[in-house]
Amino acid sequence: MNDRDTRHQQAMQKLKTRVDEKVAEATEQRGLLLVFTGNGKGKTTAAWGTVTRALGYGYRVGVVQFIKGLWECGERERLADDERLEVAIMATGFTWDTQDRDADTRACQEVWAEAERMLADPEVYLVVLDEITYMLKFGYLDIATVKAALENRPAEQTVIVTGRNAHRELLAMADTVTEMTEVRHAFNGGLQARRGIDY
Repeated sequence: MNDRDTRHQQAMQKLKTRVDEKVAEATEQRGLLLVFTGNGKGKTTAAWGTVTRALGYGYRVGVVQFIKGLWECGERERLADDERLEVAIMATGFTWDTQDRDADTRACQEVWAEAERMLADPEVYLVVLDEITYMLKFGYLDIATVKAALENRPAEQTVIVTGRNAHRELLAMADTVTEMTEVRHAFNGGLQARRGIDY
């Protein structure tokens, strides 16, 4: 064995030891709060991947879509027949340049009521609050209301929050925060979103 191979083997052993130590230290069992934020693509996609994983183990899952409800969603279409999945959609023509703030606020409050119900249900293992960060940013939801629902949810329930510009109080209370960073996006190069890839 040459010096390079020896160094590599030693580095791998150190890494394995660190991982083993972390595994041994992780003794708490409870649901998590995960935040997928940042300007990069993939926040909702990552959340749907976790939905698929939870359904694969037979858990009940709730997904609340605050913005993309009227858009096509390949993951939602594929999983729609799973009786363990419930999807609540803010089915308005929500736009960034909203023409009817009152109607958007009402629609948000209606779908939030569904989210609160899911967040209070101990049978729901995973709840995804997709694009809820925009509802907080634009003032359709109050951060104190959202925090209270998250803090009082069943101990075993995991929640995923997605969207850009996540509220600092959500970031502070999260167990895991993942920031998607845009390095390059095809859309900025004039390429249309692709069915089955982007949605």
